[in-house]
Amino acid sequence: MAWLSTITFDQLAISFLTLATIRGAMVQLLPDDIAGPGGWLVDTGAE
Repeated sequence: MAWLSTITFDQLAISFLTLATIRGAMVQLLPDDIAGPGGWLVDTGAE
């Protein structure tokens, strides 16, 4: 449990920004049936 105290705010912020960037890229680049409205990997929810 001591490893948990070594995680900094900056590391968490970079992780969230990285995930948001990857998700945005997936929505833009992958076909809609995979990442888009009703997609099985990323469902954007917009019909």
